[in-house]
Amino acid sequence: MQRLLLTMFDSKKPTVLLLGRWQPWHDGHFALFQRAIKKTGQVLIGVRDVQDHNSGSNPFSFDEVKKEIESKLSDHGYRKDFDYQIQLIPNITNITYGRNVGYVIEQEKFEEQIESISATKIRQKLRNEGKL
Repeated sequence: MQRLLLTMFDSKKPTVLLLGRWQPWHDGHFALFQRAIKKTGQVLIGVRDVQDHNSGSNPFSFDEVKKEIESKLSDHGYRKDFDYQIQLIPNITNITYGRNVGYVIEQEKFEEQIESISATKIRQKLRNEGKL
């Protein structure tokens, strides 16, 4: 019988940070995650602390966002605390760094089908259906 060696998330290992609101997590976000995990084998998903029931732009709590992401990634065989971790972070609006200190900040480009996915449109559809 062959044993599968499971490796826990290692904070010292190179890691890709995905930073976003994830309101809600959708197929475009999943495509981004798939690219990210191929780079280093583990991903930290930073969920910006932006919930605001009054604005309608960020209706989901951190716990709701986290549960949704975990469910969708689990459906595809990804394991929390092995392949990824999810962390609530402040409402980061700017990322700034000095000299070349080992970070790569890159924008991923996708085909039109993925690029056209809009969480704003998804939230509006949920509102129209009375689900939000």
